[in-house]
Amino acid sequence: MYPGTLLYRFLALFALVCSIHCIVWYEPEQVHIAIGESSDQMIIVWNTVNDTKESIVMYGPGGKLDQTASGSRTKFVDGGKEKRVQFVHKVVLKGLSPETEYSYTVGSSLGMSDKFAFKTWPLGEKWSPRIAMYGDLGNENAQSLPRLQVEAEQGMYDAILHVGDFAYDMMEDNARVGDNFMRQIEPLASRMPYMTCPGNHEEAYNFSNYRNRFWMPRDGNKQMFYSFTMGPVRFLSLATELWFFPEYGLTPILKQYRWIEETLQEANKPENRAKHPWIITFGHRPMYCNNDDDDDCTHHESLVRIGIPIVHLLGWEKLFMKYGVDLAVWAHEHSYERMWPVYDREVMNGSIKEPYKNPKAPVHIVTGSAGCREIHDKFKSNPHEWSAFRSLDYGYTRMHVINATHLYLEQVSDDKKGQIIDKMTLIKESHGPYQYPLRDVTPKGDPVQKLWKTWGKYIDAASRNRSPPKNVFNWKIQ
Repeated sequence: MYPGTLLYRFLALFALVCSIHCIVWYEPEQVHIAIGESSDQMIIVWNTVNDTKESIVMYGPGGKLDQTASGSRTKFVDGGKEKRVQFVHKVVLKGLSPETEYSYTVGSSLGMSDKFAFKTWPLGEKWSPRIAMYGDLGNENAQSLPRLQVEAEQGMYDAILHVGDFAYDMMEDNARVGDNFMRQIEPLASRMPYMTCPGNHEEAYNFSNYRNRFWMPRDGNKQMFYSFTMGPVRFLSLATELWFFPEYGLTPILKQYRWIEETLQEANKPENRAKHPWIITFGHRPMYCNNDDDDDCTHHESLVRIGIPIVHLLGWEKLFMKYGVDLAVWAHEHSYERMWPVYDREVMNGSIKEPYKNPKAPVHIVTGSAGCREIHDKFKSNPHEWSAFRSLDYGYTRMHVINATHLYLEQVSDDKKGQIIDKMTLIKESHGPYQYPLRDVTPKGDPVQKLWKTWGKYIDAASRNRSPPKNVFNWKIQ
């Protein structure tokens, strides 16, 4: 055999191996989208293992790919032992036509993805959004995911709200669990805006997996709270977890509180509330629940509800009343629960016959039963009077904002093969602050998992087996 023949075979083998691995390492994956700063924008996000030096989206209406947009990429180093590296790409499509289906493909000159598609929202406020909502979805026991994927393909939804807790956990196995989860949700998340908030299972390494993988409007994933509008609704995505990891300091808690109040003040200007009469919040840990697990929402002095115990600083419930929040959506408990309208643990129904018509306080629901490896959180045998309906079935919540006055909710049971097990219509003939004295939240001395003193001096650090931080005001964005 001639030396030249050996060299030829070696080069041929090298080319074959390279061709396979180049496709793998530069191949775009984990594609997902979010609404941009306005409804004519769409944020397109994907990952590659290696740096491609460019981030490109080819897109167009009617199945065409005749437009191109470029964006940026960020090097993401997982905090695990392997310090695995990948690159997160972000491109914002702007000037999109309303109510139009766009095809798109993502990647670079080293390789493009398969073709995906999304449909833009109608123009303006006078349309009726349909949304699927759930939290606590893992890549093990993701029982609701197949049904959601089928319904998404049928065009049943305009957006998804994932109310915290992803993958269980995204950081595990040096973030490979997070990679697998993002691949699992790609059929959903590449088709419509997949809007998120952080949960407790995202806390590792300063929430780095959450803050690097997802991109929300105005970079809301970095500070972990943001707002967006959708038809007649203004949504506020909130970071309840800032309350439960005070080693990151009081500064982000105070910053978020001020942002919530400023955002609600702006939303309540007459011209803004006329356009977006519904104000809906979503955050991971509830203010109210009836589960038998000693979580924060089972306590009389819930941190999310009343803020710093004893002094009651920076709690959210009074803000929700003061500025007329209509609906608060939560998860964390692996169950579904619908509350009567409630404030300070007191039922505030509109009337005896029509409790959800012109209620005197916000309505709360908990939808954390999408399915994960931690199974269910059982309920107490003696629920509080503000609990209207409870279920341990795996499932998710559908919301249809019919118009400026009517909002419909229903709970889908995956255990019962898609049967509707609960439904409610919220009627608000006018929107705005609730006409009820904003009394101080009634104090009660019961144990709270995380104890604070004024201005965030963290005590009871032993409860989490961590030493108190040297600087409770530190907040480092990685």
